[in-house]
Amino acid sequence: MSKLIVICGATATGKSGLALSLAKRCNGVILSADSRQVYREFDIGTAKPTETEQKLIPHYLIDICEPTHTLTLADYQEQAQKLIASLGVSPLFLVGGTGLYIRSIVQGLKIPRVEPQPELRSQLESLGQTQLYQMLQQVDPIAAQKIHAHDLVRTLRALEVYYVTGLPISEQQGENPPSYPILQIGLDCTAESVGMRISDRTEKMIADGLVAEVEYLSQKYGTDLSLLNTLGYQEIKQYLAGEVTLEAAKELIILHTKQFAKRQRTWFRAYPQIEWFDSENPDLLEQVWLRISNFIAYQM
Repeated sequence: MSKLIVICGATATGKSGLALSLAKRCNGVILSADSRQVYREFDIGTAKPTETEQKLIPHYLIDICEPTHTLTLADYQEQAQKLIASLGVSPLFLVGGTGLYIRSIVQGLKIPRVEPQPELRSQLESLGQTQLYQMLQQVDPIAAQKIHAHDLVRTLRALEVYYVTGLPISEQQGENPPSYPILQIGLDCTAESVGMRISDRTEKMIADGLVAEVEYLSQKYGTDLSLLNTLGYQEIKQYLAGEVTLEAAKELIILHTKQFAKRQRTWFRAYPQIEWFDSENPDLLEQVWLRISNFIAYQM
């Protein structure tokens, strides 16, 4: 039976480096849980593992979708579950900071397989959030109780699922947890340390060619590509458009990444199953390795 080890936490806490070291020790493989690393050609700005790193340890769920397509949560879950069942390797490391990706696997979330409906969403959005939420209360009061009255994204999704399938989203959701053993490791450190890590990583991304990457992707796919409006890419796109200086773009990336890291930390802290480790601890690798060794031995 496969054993799954999750390495999660906020951005820039060292998840990828730790997972690489751990996987080398036990001949494991790494499954990415990053919602942008699934897209081809978006490399530097997503902190995608390098070719050298991917040759050291097999990595999966990276570069599996074209930037012009949308990989849904259901798509990701299906591919990840198939890999876990078929790889025949133990342990497997599920590594990343996309909380929903991780939850979809460790909790076995039941996800309605409804593709985004742009035309339907556009029609619904024109009605305004107040009316949309009232509609949701009528067709799916259970979902409405779980969705904030001002949460447009989740309100739209719930209505979208209802109008496409004819069934409330609340009746199509739930959990079917996997039977294999799971250990969840979380990495955390002080806000000051995260801020320094984010600043250093941003400098490295720019030195590694982030500006050229954004310029190339903008020319190839057009500046309206949704992925170019995500963290790191949007700010450089503003620089290329002459709206801000490169230094200002860099500072914006750092600021927005810090804000993103704070939201990630809040998300992951809500799950008591995660065992937390200080990513600044010089003995981090040995501490986590001891916990994993015990987990593997106990589950054999």
